[in-house]
Amino acid sequence: MNQPTTTRATESVVLLDEDGRAIGERDKSAVHHADTPLHLAFSCYVFDGDGNVLVTQRALHKQTWPGVWTNTCCGHPGPGEPMVDAVRRRLHQELGAAVSDLRLLLPGFRYRAELDGVVENEMCPVFVATVDGDVRPDPDEVAEARWEPWTTFRAGVLDGTREISPWCRDQVAQLPADPTSAPEASYDELPPAARP
Repeated sequence: MNQPTTTRATESVVLLDEDGRAIGERDKSAVHHADTPLHLAFSCYVFDGDGNVLVTQRALHKQTWPGVWTNTCCGHPGPGEPMVDAVRRRLHQELGAAVSDLRLLLPGFRYRAELDGVVENEMCPVFVATVDGDVRPDPDEVAEARWEPWTTFRAGVLDGTREISPWCRDQVAQLPADPTSAPEASYDELPPAARP
């Protein structure tokens, strides 16, 4: 199993053109603002063996969507970092989690959203995985985390009764009814900057 890469002292994100090709990089701390450039990211939904999904509340001091409930984990691959390595790294950093069966389900997901003058503007492939062992959320990243039955969580997101981040809402609408058994998408469908 691949091990997460070492945490960077400063984290850079990959800037993209409209076709998903890399056109540069920028320090993560400087990329999110009122005119956020299009950049590469990812989302991951982690499940346990009983079909529950781990949902997280973003730390209250985060620059983007503080205190908002969302999917298990989001992040940005660094320049030259393989996407699956970035997902594993971020899961380890945020949740102390190791996962198996990491699979790409939505290679072409893209969104733009705004809250309190800060914009997210990402090509954001979506992955699912199964947790191996316990999770230990980092309070600098996660205010709270809890396991919820996927069917209940999905129904609440789709009918609008579950408050959730805008990207999670749109992703859940596109994910299959049972993501844990869905076939993996082709990595050839990723934005060019994210392809192996």
